[in-house]
Amino acid sequence: MLQADERRLVAWENRAEWPLTGLAVVFLVAYAWQVLDDGATPGVRTVLEIALWVVWFVFAVDYAVRLKLAVNKPKFIVRHLFDLLAVLLPIVRQLRVLRLITVLNVLNKRLAGKIRQRVGIYVAGVTLMVGLCASLAVLDAERHHENATITTFADAVWWTLTTISTVGYGDRYPVTWEGRMVAGLLMVGGIALLGVITGTIASWLVEKLSGVEQQLQRADDELVAEVRSLRTELAELRAELRGTALGAPALNQSAGPEHA
Repeated sequence: MLQADERRLVAWENRAEWPLTGLAVVFLVAYAWQVLDDGATPGVRTVLEIALWVVWFVFAVDYAVRLKLAVNKPKFIVRHLFDLLAVLLPIVRQLRVLRLITVLNVLNKRLAGKIRQRVGIYVAGVTLMVGLCASLAVLDAERHHENATITTFADAVWWTLTTISTVGYGDRYPVTWEGRMVAGLLMVGGIALLGVITGTIASWLVEKLSGVEQQLQRADDELVAEVRSLRTELAELRAELRGTALGAPALNQSAGPEHA
């Protein structure tokens, strides 16, 4: 059973899930706008930058509150390492996209019961989110470098597809340290994504097989119960037949003198 403080932590996380999800979506939209609209006016860029920093501040406050409510703080830090990185690395512009991991965690927790039954939706959704974030981050890091090979969003998407699928054609590649860091995270994320997909499919198969096994067990139990019921009825019928057979001679003997 959860201790009182852990119940408070769970209650806070449950209340904050959907607000944080909405803020993560706001962050994604603002970040994508900032990256894709390279010719935006200074006013627009200022508004977008403020929005990004406000979202970061809210996530930082949320992490601080959860850490305070956690009973085992070292365990909490280890289990929420990506959240900690998202809070500690805001000055590295390309790594601010790490905050979007929060929305993945929220959606995965909220829809865990349904996702396993819709593996295709889960795979498509997670792959799209990871690919979009990586494409935006690497484009933001690379496009203004003099030796850049990734200068458009199409280039970034192509590079992301070849990297996350471990194909690696080499026609597009990052040349800045920020872009290479994004590439490293994407490689690790791609491996983790494949592991999650495999685990999800395995969990779904085990759940389905377990359901079939339970149905077969119930059918066996019903069959056994029916056989036992038939045996009981046959035993009663035999007893009844024996009683009838034993009663017939006695009836004949009692009727004999009358006929005589």
